[in-house]
Amino acid sequence: MSENLDLARSIYADWNRGDYSSASWADPEIEWDFVDWFMLGSGKGMASLNQTWLGFLRTWDEFHNEARDYREVGDDRVLVLTRFWGRGRGSGLEVGDAGSNGASLFEMQDGRVIRAAFYWSRDLALADLGLAE
Repeated sequence: MSENLDLARSIYADWNRGDYSSASWADPEIEWDFVDWFMLGSGKGMASLNQTWLGFLRTWDEFHNEARDYREVGDDRVLVLTRFWGRGRGSGLEVGDAGSNGASLFEMQDGRVIRAAFYWSRDLALADLGLAE
């Protein structure tokens, strides 16, 4: 298994448990994009990524983000196929038991993630990469 796959697996090992506290995996100047997530946008730097993600999490009473599969995409990128589910705070909006199929695309360099793209829609991620499910 490649170092990049190991890194992606270690990131999601924490995230699968709901632990988003570690930033050791990311370059401090990471470029990030919540591609099709409502109002989350894109930016640069770990501080802004943390602020955006933690702000998003505060809108949920319960939110789960679980890795389902890992795929190397070239020498420096890993695609993580994910499943989301949860219940919105206040609204009670549910991303039901079936959840939503998403994806994360990490570009790595020297053992750190330098770019991350987070997709709510797995189909969009696969289309962006020219891959078929």
